[in-house]
Amino acid sequence: MTKAEIVEQIYERVGFSKKEAAELVEKVFEIIKDTLSEGEKVKISGFGNFVVRHKNARKGRNPQTGQEILLEERKVLTFKPSLVLKNLLNESEQGEAGNEE
Repeated sequence: MTKAEIVEQIYERVGFSKKEAAELVEKVFEIIKDTLSEGEKVKISGFGNFVVRHKNARKGRNPQTGQEILLEERKVLTFKPSLVLKNLLNESEQGEAGNEE
């Protein structure tokens, strides 16, 4: 799903104009990005947690040449789905498996 598709869904389901829906989506993403860039966790109840983690520098290997390289320290974004989302995903998989029989 793209950002434009999210805007379209808000437009259809909530009744905002497309401009209002686009502004809302932009503001929500802006708040999430700003919060993560400050090193804070974003927890969306019923959806999951976005967490910025620090990775130390380490030795790696170029898979094409086999040459050893130094990977610099960096920050990575991780997402851990909530139990509600995990259960929803697993229910939909079980429903699909049940339809195959």
